[in-house]
This record gives sequence, structure tokens and C-alpha cells, in this order.
Amino acid sequence: MSRHKSRFRTKLTAVGAGLLATAGVATTMSIASAGESAESGSGRTVRAGADHAVFVQGNELDGNTIHVFRRGDDGGLTPAGRYATGGRGGNQTDAPTDSLASQGSLVYDDRSGLLLAVNAGSGTVTSFRVKGEKLMDRRVVRSGGKFPSGIAVSGRLAYVMNAGGKGSVQGFRIGARGLTPLHGSKRSLGLDNEDVPLFTSSPGQAGFTPDGKALVVTTKAANTIEVFPMRRGGVPSRKPVVNRSASGVPFAFTFGTGGRMLVAEAEKSTVTTYRVREDGTLKTVQRPLSNGQDTLCWLERAGKFFYGGNTGNSTVSGYRESAGGKLELTNDVGIATPPSAKSQGVIDLAVTRDGSFLYVQNATSGTVDGFRVGEKGSLTKVTTAKDLPAFGESGMEGIVAR
Repeated sequence: MSRHKSRFRTKLTAVGAGLLATAGVATTMSIASAGESAESGSGRTVRAGADHAVFVQGNELDGNTIHVFRRGDDGGLTPAGRYATGGRGGNQTDAPTDSLASQGSLVYDDRSGLLLAVNAGSGTVTSFRVKGEKLMDRRVVRSGGKFPSGIAVSGRLAYVMNAGGKGSVQGFRIGARGLTPLHGSKRSLGLDNEDVPLFTSSPGQAGFTPDGKALVVTTKAANTIEVFPMRRGGVPSRKPVVNRSASGVPFAFTFGTGGRMLVAEAEKSTVTTYRVREDGTLKTVQRPLSNGQDTLCWLERAGKFFYGGNTGNSTVSGYRESAGGKLELTNDVGIATPPSAKSQGVIDLAVTRDGSFLYVQNATSGTVDGFRVGEKGSLTKVTTAKDLPAFGESGMEGIVAR
């Protein structure tokens, strides 16, 4: 094991064993600007509708399930059912809080109306047709590899990221009957994992650039951001363009103004901004920005803001882009909301389509917190959903908000 991998593994294992002593201290910090209102971060009014729901992937080892919650006008969550995926959840080796160690393990495709979930323990992917708060027409397909942990969608294409073995991405067509494997689309990531990967050496996320012209995959211990330019027929280039990460342990990413890619790096809790060139190379637009927190892994956009989950001390950091496109923190302390002793093990995040609400999975506590996004980026807690699969032999991971 490399010296870098060993250091990162030791750090996160310690986090898992002794999570978290900072909550009570951090609550004394000043988070929101004086007089800030808790309005939509996108500037749009939230309206009630039958399609307002939050989906949480339980990732249970004996049978993966999707937990469905009705979302109210105020962001509150009410249990509305649970659905078996027809596959098993999984737990990566030495995972401290996040069993799948990835972003994008549960994805909603607005175009097709399908909810897509990975079944890491059985090497399959499940699609459901979403009808309001109900999941229908379950279909299960092989993922094309071992230990699927993430899904990327662009148009009629879905690519599944498999974390086990050498790692791979496998393409599928999205149609009326769910997912159909795309011939000739599988590409290796060249990793060196067991069938159940070590969480530090598994890939962090697969995702398409906004124009759909490239598929991007982050690797953690390898410290690379690998870009597959897309070819005709929806298949990637034979090999990825391998870019060295500007900071250690690139994990999740999202996209900002002008298609700029923001990558969260866990080693020093930084975010680096890149431009993805047509040839697959990356140009660094802004050097790593530190949030002063511990082990930033997840990163999602909410309208004009961005939010990152720091699993090491169970905080959420807020970011915004300046008029010139520069990324900056929403406040000096790097925390968008005071942490809570009952909300430990922050992992995956989800944002409603209008950017008004952010939902955060707390793996250790087995809860999901909902926050209203303020006009200056602060977060006000509006709900907590309880009794979800807490991290133990495995735990929930994957969340979608509509």
C-alpha cells in the first residue's frame, strides 16, 4: 500500500471509530449573516405537488430497499413507503461511515422518469418508474462488473461505475423497459481491487459533463481524474485521458457556471475548479480552496450555491461563485449550518430541482436532515427523518430529492 493511501486510510478509519467531538463546539460559531432570510437559494418559490419526494437508498446487505418520503411545502419529510430493489446492498472494506464510498449511487432521470439504484452486493442495477411517491415497474439488470457503486446519466445514456476488481464503467440505453446494455461500451479503470474494494482505492464518482461530450471518473488513492471523450453511438474512447488531481483524494464533483467542474478532495478538504477540454485534458481554473473542515467528500449544486459534506467532523460547507466566477466560501468559518450531536456521520447530499432544499444523510445516526437554503447560502434545518439504516455492517447511502 502506498504511503499516501495508508495515511488516508488511517485518517478515515480513525474518523469511523471516534466520530465526532466537534459538534458542541462548532454550534457556538456564527453561521448566517445578520438578518438573512431563509428563502430559496434559486430565488424561486416552492410549490406543493405530487412529485415532491425524497428517496433514500437503504443499502441493506440482506436486501436493498428504497425508502420514500413525501416532501411538504416546508421541506418536511413524511414516510411514504419502502420498496425492495431485488438486489443486495454492499459494504466496502474498512469503510468508516460510507458503505459505498461514492456519490451518485441513487439517481433520478427526469427525462425518462426512472429512479436508478445500484445493488453493490449482487452486481446489479435496478430501475423503477416513479409515479409521484410510488415506485413501479421494477426491472433489474447486471451491472457489467463487480460492486457497482455509482451511476451517471446523460440523455438516453446511463453509465454504471463498478468499483470492484480493476473497476469499470458500463454503458446502458435508457428506454421504456428500463436499462439495456450498450454493446462495446465497457471500459476498464485499471484499478487493483478485490471483488469488494478497499474504500480508499475505489472510484469516487462517475458523471457526464453538462454537454454530454465526456464521461468523468475520479479515483481516490490513485489521485486521478479520468476523462473518457464520448464517441458516436454513445461509447467512450478506448482509454481515458488520465489527469493528475491538483489535491489529494479526489472524490465527488459537480459543475458550475460555464461548465466548470468543481472537484471535492478529501485529503485536505479542498475544492479545485477545472475546465474540461475537448481532448479530455483538464485546465486548472482555480487552485484548491480549503474549507477548514475534516474530510470533504460529497459536493452538490443548489442553484447559485454549492454544498459539501465533511464526513470527518459531520459538517456541511457552503460555497458560491463570485461575479467573476471565482469559488468562495459562503462564510468565514466554512460551515453553512451548526452541526448536531444527533446528526453524525455526514455522507451523501441531495438538492431539490429548484435549489430550495438540501437533504443530508447522517450514516452514524441513521437520519436524514432537511435544510432550507437561505438567500445568502446559510442552511436552516426544517426536518429530520429517523430510523433509517445506520452504519454498522453496512449502512444507507444514496439519496435523491425532487
